[in-house]
Amino acid sequence: MFDDNPRTLQRVFARIQRVLIVDPSTAAVRLLGDQLRHVGPIQIYSAATVEAGYGMARTTDPMLIFVEQASSGCDGQALARKIRRSELACRENPIIMCTAEATAEAIFGARDAGVHEFMRKPFTIKDLERRLEAVTLKPRDWVEAVEYVGPDRRRFNSAEYKGPRKRKADAAGSVAARLSQALRIIKSAAQALDSDPNQARRALAAQAVELKKIGLAVKEPRLVQAADALAACTDGPTAETLGRQELLKRVDALMGFMAPEGNGGRGAA
Repeated sequence: MFDDNPRTLQRVFARIQRVLIVDPSTAAVRLLGDQLRHVGPIQIYSAATVEAGYGMARTTDPMLIFVEQASSGCDGQALARKIRRSELACRENPIIMCTAEATAEAIFGARDAGVHEFMRKPFTIKDLERRLEAVTLKPRDWVEAVEYVGPDRRRFNSAEYKGPRKRKADAAGSVAARLSQALRIIKSAAQALDSDPNQARRALAAQAVELKKIGLAVKEPRLVQAADALAACTDGPTAETLGRQELLKRVDALMGFMAPEGNGGRGAA
């Protein structure tokens, strides 16, 4: 496996020592478990339903999760979304969806549910190797928004994609692009404080961290200060005493860094 490179195999195994397989087919679970054990002495846990899978994810903290999207009632997309929006320790860990129904609808549905990789049944050992390599050795940026929580969708099925990004416009990974995305997520999260308060605050907290990194990188103290102010409203003991209006005030302060529509981006300067 993995070109018979022992070091590569060790790196992969280190990141998937506990694996959860959610599939109503015991034969499919057994087959996948046998294939995974070629990597090393992996602990395999299994569940037949979404409810049982979520409970198993809570108790075992899997490092990798396989979900089935089956017509028999195992809704892997629903499970992926539930895990991504949960407080589970494994909420950001890789999820691979397996299904015999590899339609465009299923593929895009899996992507939008926060799945890392998609694998069509029946799959070969090489198919499995490529997905394992993608989720363990090729980390992807994490997006903590309101409408979407999961790995950067622009590099979905990254094992099949050789370029750095799906969109040519993002190739440079510029500070302006990062700033724009973070601010757009903050704006959306602020609008969702009533409808989805938990995820909205989590998204705000994550983007406060991102904006501080950007501010430090471009040496913009006003952005760093505004990001710190937002973070104080979303995390730690201060957040418990600061009200919603104060939170929105700090969001508004950050919106001043957003480039006008049609502008190429003013950056953080």
